[in-house]
Amino acid sequence: MRHNKAGRRLGRTTSHRIAMFRNMVTSFLTNEKIVTTDAKAKELRPIAEKIITLGKRGDLHAIRQASSFIRDKKAVKKLFTIIAPRYSERPGGYTRIVKLGVRPGDAAPLSLIEMVE
Repeated sequence: MRHNKAGRRLGRTTSHRIAMFRNMVTSFLTNEKIVTTDAKAKELRPIAEKIITLGKRGDLHAIRQASSFIRDKKAVKKLFTIIAPRYSERPGGYTRIVKLGVRPGDAAPLSLIEMVE
């Protein structure tokens, strides 16, 4: 039984899943939107929201915590200089998921996850 076990496994090992989400958050911060499957987008949203909240905090410890998760130094710099000030007055809800339909190859439901303006 899976009582109180939150989160999707997405058919991957734990290390693969963590690495995938680190790459996805880095791409999301760099491009400010990505197209992925519904399940991955729904799992990516809380991770991205927490990273943006770290950016809003802006102290040295937050920078180091974000740097330990985000794979690109340019993305970390963009988070703290461009993205975080944009949401300084917003208490949360920095992302939006828009459903796009299905992927032609395997009929997987696709979504666009993007930052709210």
